[in-house]
Amino acid sequence: MALLISYPASTVCISCSTSSQNPAISSPSLLKNLKIPRFWPWQKVKIGPLGVSPMGFGTWAWGNQLLWGYQESMDNELQQTFNLAVENGINLFDTADSYGTGKLNGQSEKLLGKFISEFEGNKQLRDNIVIATKFAAYPWRLTPNQFVDACKSSLDRIRLDQIGIGQLHWSTANYAPLQERALWDGLVAMYDKGLVRAVGVSNYGPKQLLKIHDYLKARGVPLCSAQVQFSLLSIGKDQLEIKDICDSLGIRVIAYSPLGLGMLTGKYTPSNLPSGPRGLLFRQILPGLEPLLNSLKEIAQRRRKTISQVAINWCISKGTIPIPGVKSIKQAEENLGALGWQLTSDELLQLEYAALESPRKMVQNIFQTR
Repeated sequence: MALLISYPASTVCISCSTSSQNPAISSPSLLKNLKIPRFWPWQKVKIGPLGVSPMGFGTWAWGNQLLWGYQESMDNELQQTFNLAVENGINLFDTADSYGTGKLNGQSEKLLGKFISEFEGNKQLRDNIVIATKFAAYPWRLTPNQFVDACKSSLDRIRLDQIGIGQLHWSTANYAPLQERALWDGLVAMYDKGLVRAVGVSNYGPKQLLKIHDYLKARGVPLCSAQVQFSLLSIGKDQLEIKDICDSLGIRVIAYSPLGLGMLTGKYTPSNLPSGPRGLLFRQILPGLEPLLNSLKEIAQRRRKTISQVAINWCISKGTIPIPGVKSIKQAEENLGALGWQLTSDELLQLEYAALESPRKMVQNIFQTR
């Protein structure tokens, strides 16, 4: 049996065979000029009807000045970062209609729309891009039609006819339970109208997750994904229960903040903190992370990987799709190194034991329900 896999110019054409003969490479200079992808792009996982890369990229920083220091002068490098990701097999990009501060609200979606339309690489790569966007449960979105209108506005900003995954950004069960049903009906309506290929939720705890799954199922709408804060800093009782529920119901977990806003990169210490609001959070948590960071460093050195790559690979090894944020080519290149290999069961246990030994944990998202 032979397998022939062809790629666009940015990758390589490989012929695999069960024959005992080894193919010879006639020209060493040819091999030198070949551009090997950082991981094999045909490795895809399923989110409902969609085939996506084992890791996606998050775009929370694209337009966020307060937390991530975004400036419009960064757009050129963001576009290069996007192109690099797509050319190396990443086809899942997560965004939200609320991403972007002040007058830049919606900027993340606008940039993704621009970058997709201007992508000059292989057409098939562009056509296979999956955008997962989240619709905010704003207090003025009180009817299903208003939620559908939000979806249409996102489609305009992203310049698409159909969104890959339409997600409810958070549940209102904690503070406006009557609004929740209208938002659920809005998800049903946008799915029935063909505005989204799949439906997901974000920041849903175990109880609400089961409720919305059953509600959507009764209306013929499969719940395909659940986005939750999931990392070695966020493996509490709720996260594990959510993961178990998702596994039993065929819902894919999308892991946001897999690097704990940067705390699991190894780049920060109690005496070297990021500026802005993150610095305040890091000051509280970093002093207690020594056991975990030491284990990450030990495995990274043994594997010849970076601490970030090990932390992201842990999420992948647990069966989730991590969506680390990227705002530079350097970050994208490093994150891509989390793919194409897998931690052993012993390494997973070592990291999880170290996480338990670290007294401080990531602050839970205030919007997550039970």
